[in-house]
Amino acid sequence: MKFVDEAIITVKSGDGGRGCTSFRRERYIERGGPDGGDGGDGGNVILKIDRSKRTLFDYRRQKLLKAKNGQPGQGKQKHGKNGSNCTIALPPGTIVTNEDTNEIIIDLTDTEDEYILAHGGMGGRGNKRFASSTNRSPRHSQPGIPGIELKLKLELKLLADVGLVGLPNAGKSTLISSISAARPKIADYPFTTLTPILGMVDPPFGEPFAVADIPGLIEGAHEGTGLGISFLKHIERTGILVHLIDSFQIDPASPLSSFNLINNELAKYSQTLAKKTQIVALNKIDLPDTQEKVEAFKNALKNIRVLTLSAATGKGVKELIKLLSSELKKSKK
Repeated sequence: MKFVDEAIITVKSGDGGRGCTSFRRERYIERGGPDGGDGGDGGNVILKIDRSKRTLFDYRRQKLLKAKNGQPGQGKQKHGKNGSNCTIALPPGTIVTNEDTNEIIIDLTDTEDEYILAHGGMGGRGNKRFASSTNRSPRHSQPGIPGIELKLKLELKLLADVGLVGLPNAGKSTLISSISAARPKIADYPFTTLTPILGMVDPPFGEPFAVADIPGLIEGAHEGTGLGISFLKHIERTGILVHLIDSFQIDPASPLSSFNLINNELAKYSQTLAKKTQIVALNKIDLPDTQEKVEAFKNALKNIRVLTLSAATGKGVKELIKLLSSELKKSKK
């Protein structure tokens, strides 16, 4: 399934059914009087979190979603049937915005399971409701109240505990496949990963946590270069960033060039991203001639702990998982 993280839809709650104007007319019954029933209420539009969903793909084609209208009232004081609700199932982390006013209506996180977005219109009252001592034969009833129509923008931001960032071919896909059951496409050319990949990690001790592989970060990503502008927003919800660097590509003369490039892009997109906890990890240490480059990097970044690992062979991966589990535990406290 194609990864879709934005969609525009129109929703409408149901109209209320009209009330009935009717009089009881039966043989041998005098003064039957008014007996028109009320109309039914229109259905609501309800947003619901569906944790099995990972994209907004379904709503790229469904442009109009409507709840059912209430049925009109009938004679013999029969009330119209209420309209059925329209339930919209969305993945967790979806932000729902009013497209016309640009106002955020709700951010569907794990704290909200259901939310009534638009109430259906009330059904109109039948003429039985208007009978009184001074008006025994009312000949009018009420129309139903129309439902509410809204144009919405749906925007998905992945809910992950850890985000993997780095230049293309840093080994993020290989790493997420080695620590979780996620199986992204892996190849030795840039932009192999075209969509964010989410995987669950089950550490030996502590609670499982979600890791997101965020693709497409290169110089100018915050302005739309490459794929980064499409996926930088998915890092905003992560608790910790793992900054993965290809140790084989480090230039000993300028060891921090790629490290600084990615951090500059994060800062230009959002100061919130720049302030997130980062774990720096040098990958591909199994390749030849990387020892000198690793030492040059560590010497240039003396005040920050730097992990070394090989996602391909598994060396150092357990230490990374252990550190991530520990850092997440601290952040929750």
